[in-house]
Amino acid sequence: MARGSALWNVMTEAARKAARALRRDFGEVEQLQVSNKGPSDFVSAADIKAEKTLRAELQKARPRFGFLMEETGEIAGEDGKHRWIIDPIDGTTNFLHGIPHFAISIGLEMEGEIIAGVVYNPIVEEMFYAEKGQGAFLNDHRLRVSARTKMTEAVIATGIPFHGRPGHEPFLKQLGRVMNEVAGVRRMGTASLDLAYVAAGRCEGFWETGLQPWDIAAGILLVREAGGFVTDFKGGQDVLHGGNVVAANPKLHKQLLDLVTKG
Repeated sequence: MARGSALWNVMTEAARKAARALRRDFGEVEQLQVSNKGPSDFVSAADIKAEKTLRAELQKARPRFGFLMEETGEIAGEDGKHRWIIDPIDGTTNFLHGIPHFAISIGLEMEGEIIAGVVYNPIVEEMFYAEKGQGAFLNDHRLRVSARTKMTEAVIATGIPFHGRPGHEPFLKQLGRVMNEVAGVRRMGTASLDLAYVAAGRCEGFWETGLQPWDIAAGILLVREAGGFVTDFKGGQDVLHGGNVVAANPKLHKQLLDLVTKG
């Protein structure tokens, strides 16, 4: 997204406004760990508050666009073509435990295609953004995926199915196959940032199952605009609603896809 473009201004300003309250809330998390106030309820309140701010700011700027949001669900827009796809806190478990690795994720979909995206970690003030055909950026710097060509040198990010979610056994098989081939596997707990890190060349690849559109909408575009590949487990391009994602630089995508899906 060209810095200074209309979409860049709308999306980054909405993210920054929601982030102000999130920073204050995050500062209280440490005290909540030793209280009886119910930290999960606190995080839910922070989630809802941030989502309301994002919706209000984006609606003010683009009043006819629809929404798909983690907390509120889907709200149809008057224009019928555009909708914002929003996760106000991607990485709520990290947030709850005082781990400064979570993000506000905003994607803009037009007739089924993501055309702009922002992933913002407000604690370290890293704003990843992309617009279709315009490249991907971190703050003022253009992003390119990693140039590494060997799996033995690659760091791969993933997400582990947590308590109450299915898929533990298949994941462990995937993990075993990937671990045998790569330099390291990282589980950082925020899918939007995992994809942003692939775009930035910090990780060579990422895979996860059971994701929601708001987890990945912005990140998909970041990786593609930084020169990477993002597919489902069958190698297909329409990954937003399938929930299974493999992202990597062009040299390693097929190898990672084969490791994740074989067996």
